[in-house]
Amino acid sequence: MKIVCLDRSTIDESINFKGIEDQAENITYHDFTPSDKVIFRCKYAEVIITNKVVLTKAQLEQLPRLKLICIAATGTNNVDIEAATALGIKVCNVKSYSTPSVAQYVFSMLLEHMQKSAHYIANTRQNHWQNSPIFCHFSLPINELSNKVISIVGYGEIAKAVERIAHAFGMKVLIAERQGATNIRPERVSFEQALQLADVVTLHSPLTAETAGLINKQTLALMKPTAILINTARGGLVNSKDLLSSIKAKQLGAAILDVLEQEPPPQDHILLNTVQDNLYITAHIAWGSLEAQQRLVDGIANNIASFLNGERLNQLN
Repeated sequence: MKIVCLDRSTIDESINFKGIEDQAENITYHDFTPSDKVIFRCKYAEVIITNKVVLTKAQLEQLPRLKLICIAATGTNNVDIEAATALGIKVCNVKSYSTPSVAQYVFSMLLEHMQKSAHYIANTRQNHWQNSPIFCHFSLPINELSNKVISIVGYGEIAKAVERIAHAFGMKVLIAERQGATNIRPERVSFEQALQLADVVTLHSPLTAETAGLINKQTLALMKPTAILINTARGGLVNSKDLLSSIKAKQLGAAILDVLEQEPPPQDHILLNTVQDNLYITAHIAWGSLEAQQRLVDGIANNIASFLNGERLNQLN
């Protein structure tokens, strides 16, 4: 099999690709592939590995040797699966590889906000403790997670991992029903109630036409002024303009974002051109522990092996 990896630089250089390489007669790695180079680089490929490089119908129609597309992620919006199906090209993704990593991120960032660890480490390095007239030195309040209400929006595998950790901290967990649902499923609360009661709202929904802009001026207004919003799902779930207005007006306690609508974001993105102590933004890193990245690559290897054996592991079409 001739395999072409279109964006190897999205995976850490320490990650072992041997499981994939063992199945390839020839494998070519590209750090990143712009759209106008896809056809040239893949014209002889039988298998394409892509993390975020988009594969369109027009491109796939010009790749007659292509048999399998391996998406190096769970999300599939970068590949025209309908076109691939019509052309007889199989498409696979990898599920569950990032669950521990994303759940860990949610609580590492939440704990940093509540505990102020970086602030207090810096204080000690700056001799504030050493110069204190008493045995300790407090300059910012510290809060506990215990007995706080965490509302989970979207209830897939990652959300369930977050739920387990929240219970371990003694938090009260609410599972939000879909917005606009007329029937509330057992052990869930309405979307509106989940926002109203939450000390923490964590988003784990896919981005669809129904969920785009889910967090906006109206839904933010439902939340407590001390509430914390966490988004590790998709940037498009949150209206950035409305979020910034809410934070500036102190209508929200804090926002922790690992994703934005466009990635990488433009230099002039409104959330990146403001200084707010209660706004934390990281560069889509929640998924990417080294362990998760290795599970991802091993999952791709398993998908290729399954395809070669005539099986359908993780096939989407």
